[in-house]
Order: sequence, then structure tokens, then C-alpha cells
Amino acid sequence: MNRNTASTRDGSTPLASSFERYLQDKGKGRGGDGGNYRRNASRELERFAEWAGGDRGDDGWTGIVPDDLDREPTFDDLDERVFREYARHLAGDRGLKQNTVQTYYRYISAWCGWCVNEGYLEAHYAQRASAMAPLPEDDGRKPGDQQAWTSEQRHALTRHVDEQARTAIETYTTLPEDADPLDRQRARYEALKTARDRALVFLLAYTAVRVGELLRDPNDPRRRGVRWEEIALDDGSMDVYRKKQQWDAASLPDPVISPLRSYRTLMDPPTERWPVFPTFDQRTLATLVREELADRGDRPDAVDERREECARDLLLALDEDIRPPSITTDGARSILQRLSDETAIEIDHPKHDYLAPHGGRRGMGEVLVRAFGYTVAARYLDNSEEMVRERYSHIEAGELGDVATEALEEIDSLGNN
Repeated sequence: MNRNTASTRDGSTPLASSFERYLQDKGKGRGGDGGNYRRNASRELERFAEWAGGDRGDDGWTGIVPDDLDREPTFDDLDERVFREYARHLAGDRGLKQNTVQTYYRYISAWCGWCVNEGYLEAHYAQRASAMAPLPEDDGRKPGDQQAWTSEQRHALTRHVDEQARTAIETYTTLPEDADPLDRQRARYEALKTARDRALVFLLAYTAVRVGELLRDPNDPRRRGVRWEEIALDDGSMDVYRKKQQWDAASLPDPVISPLRSYRTLMDPPTERWPVFPTFDQRTLATLVREELADRGDRPDAVDERREECARDLLLALDEDIRPPSITTDGARSILQRLSDETAIEIDHPKHDYLAPHGGRRGMGEVLVRAFGYTVAARYLDNSEEMVRERYSHIEAGELGDVATEALEEIDSLGNN
């Protein structure tokens, strides 16, 4: 069957029937079930389908199906006027920024292009000038991707987590020998939690590694979180699964080594395959411990007894080598929100009221570009030099402004002489 001609599909096919196949083609992992793009595209396709069916909450809007027909929207109903109307619908939503409108429309446009290749449509209606005319202009910025931790913010956050970890570890390691076993376990748990948070913050602040390369992404099975076997503290490197879909070594600068080494010593993972940043979620760990011990043959009452003897399920998991999952990228954002609130750091950003993970990477990029230039920064950031120049163009603009100012001052001084 020729998949690239319109004759291979019936125009009466409902729009929604194509969504799953499109998402599988665009998804990641086995079966195309994972990936942030798939999740975001699925959301926007559902919104488009609701709008096409007349369910958008606007007075007088009945959808794209002729009023005398009672059926779902089909490909026969699509033309450039439909996409123009949808662009107008998105642009008219006052709750959306102009770049967000562009982003949402691109998801629908990409699906439209796929439909042409698959034979559902004869033309890429969404890309026609008349269809795109109502869209606002894009200023080139990605929504929410502009925060960069300043030096002051980075120092304040790292100092806070360092103080927390030092205090908790000292409390644990200086307990008297006759301390109650449960008190000792609680102190160790608190030390582990603060040491984990410190190691995470230092990695985000100084390595410029993407948070999705460091932690578990529920939408991408290949991103299960970095493990201890992938960290070489003596060599100052860490293996991560990059955005370009391959494993690569990331550098670990000196500020990161000590927090990681201290954290590893405290955790003493039973195997190298343990996640560096395991979840501390009590419900998840309780379920995991119960199921794993039951699978090993322990009776329910014996499992309950073991859990009662342990202050936290994480500590029991460590003792029994019951490997928990890594925290998720959303979990990291929650941690940073909590830490940002604790430190009362002043944050002026239109979208984030906390120090977001990508801000650490972008802030480190600022430091590298200013100190060593675009080529070195591109290598450290695992990006092309062209992209780094585009992302940090404001630095070059500022430097050129200084050059222009210096030139004007020199001309003025010559003129006065």
C-alpha cells in the first residue's frame, strides 16, 4: 500500500482515529509510548478534537461539522479555513502568551503534516499562509525556558543545602552509643535526605546536566535516573543518557565531588545499580517493600514486623537491597520549590516563583560563555555552538555594546582635542 497518497485513506475517517498512530510514531521507547513530546502532543490533539467537535465554550460555536449532520469531525471537514479558525481561537485565548500560542499550533501543524504523508489529507493546510495569519508573532523565546540562576541565587541555595546536610550528618554521627535504635535510624534517614538534596542541588548548579538526563522521566522508559555505577568520582565524570539519544560522559567539577562522596558514604548502597537519587516517597517505598519481601517468601505478619522494627522503609530497602525507583523530574521540581521557599531567595520571573532545574543549567551556561566563550560552553552544555550563540546572544550583544561605548568615548576624546 502506498502510504504517501491521499487515495489510501477515506476522507470520512474520524480525526481522532489517527491520533494514536501519530503519537506512536512520535513517541520514544519501545512501542512509542514514552517521551514528553508524545504527552504534550496528545494533550493538544485532544483539545483540537474537542474544539472541532464544537466543545470550546464559546457562544455560537458548533464545530466544523455541518449543522445538518450528526457525526464526529472527519478529514473531509478539514481545509485551510478550519486551521485559520483554530489559530484565531488560540490567539483569542487571553490566558496564553504569544509564544505559547505558537507552540500549541505547531503540535497541530505537525500532526497535519503527518496526515499528508499518511494519505489522510491532500495538502498541509495548517502551514498555508492564510491559515497561520491569525497567529501572533513569535519573538524566538521558549515559554518558561528563560530563567537562569544568578551567582547570588546559586550561592544562597548551595550554602543552604550544605548547612542542612552538615547539621543532619553531624547529628547522626555524634549520637551516643546507647542511643535508641529507632532514634538512630531516624537521624540517619534525615541525614540521607538532606545529603541527597545537597548532591542534587550541586549537580544542577554546577554540571549544567539536564534534569531529564539525571532523574527518572515517567514518560520515557529509557530515562530511569542515574545510578552509582555511572558515576566515577575519582575521574570526575558521570555517564548520562543525553538528549541526542545516546550515552555520553558529563564532567563533574570540584564543587560537586565532595557532596557526592559524602552522600555515597552515608548511603552505602548495597549494589552499584542503586539509583543515586532514590525516591523518599513513603507510599511508594511501603508498597515496594511489602511486595518484594512477599515475593521472597516472607509472610505478611513477618513483613509487618520487619517494617515496625525499622523507622523508615527506605532504610529497610537499603538493608535488604530492595532497589527503589529514582525520583522523577517533577519530584526534583518539588524539592527545589521547597528549598527555594526555605531560603527565601528573591526570584523575579514571570513563570517560576522558585529556582527551576533548567535555571541551574542556563545559569552555568552564562558563566561558561562569559569566562571561556561559546565554543567551550557548547562542549560543556552538550549543544551546538550555533544554539549556544542563539541562547546566549544577549551576552555578545552586551559585549558589543561595551565596544561601541568605548569607540564613542574614544571618538569624543579625539574631537575634544
